[in-house]
Amino acid sequence: MPELTLPGGSRLAVEVHGDGPVVLMPLDPRPAEGEQAETMRQWGADPALGRSLIDGLNGFRVVAFGYEGHVLAHPRPDTLTPAAIAADFLAVADAVGAERFAYYGYSWLALSGLQLALRTDRLDALVMGGFPPLAGPYREMLAVTRATHRLSTAEPPGTGPEPGDWDSVQVTMSPAQTRQFVTLYEALQEFDDEAARPLCPRLCFAGSADRIEYGERWGGVTVDIAGPFEHRRGDLLGRGWTVETLDGLDHLRAMQAAAVLPILRPWLAEVLGQTVPGPV
Repeated sequence: MPELTLPGGSRLAVEVHGDGPVVLMPLDPRPAEGEQAETMRQWGADPALGRSLIDGLNGFRVVAFGYEGHVLAHPRPDTLTPAAIAADFLAVADAVGAERFAYYGYSWLALSGLQLALRTDRLDALVMGGFPPLAGPYREMLAVTRATHRLSTAEPPGTGPEPGDWDSVQVTMSPAQTRQFVTLYEALQEFDDEAARPLCPRLCFAGSADRIEYGERWGGVTVDIAGPFEHRRGDLLGRGWTVETLDGLDHLRAMQAAAVLPILRPWLAEVLGQTVPGPV
């Protein structure tokens, strides 16, 4: 697996799979193993999500890199800003010789893709999953990340909660790891997504049940991802977004390959003008 040096000096592992239009995908191509994999399965997540998406995108040149794992391994408590993330993604594209590329990200990596699209003219397509391009819950996520950082400094790491019980989750990240996400959402408080107008073709999707109510321990807010897809659908379509809602799926289930690929694959093929083979 080749590595590149990011602008901040840390080393990031990158894998390139296939041929065709380039798709940057900040997901780890290496499946999780052992206890981590079992915990992910209990919560309904796929330990091999990155690999599953790579396999499903045959006919494209997928550039996969575990960005979330990277920033957890090399935390940047004061410097994980939207501009810094965009610079990292462009460094990845440069390292693999991709002057033009599409981008797919989910959750906070989806909003990071929007920030990337506003900072470069090199994007041929943008796909945001699990985060709305309009009326995004930036204020609510700042409250959650501040609470997470506070808990990381105050309570010892705990054992796993009952899967699905968000209020019982105990923080296992270090203060430096949690602080970097506070830094990200603090930087986004002045961001006006109503004024954001990326120029490339763009797709957004979310599960219709993607809504989490956090107790007071976690900031006492509701992070409603599905709501803007329902209430602002007309606005999104009018601004040129392709909008998909996955019926009955929550945040974790809507990110699985079986849900994502039937939307992602044909849309990328259409907007990138690519004839790709059928799914493997």
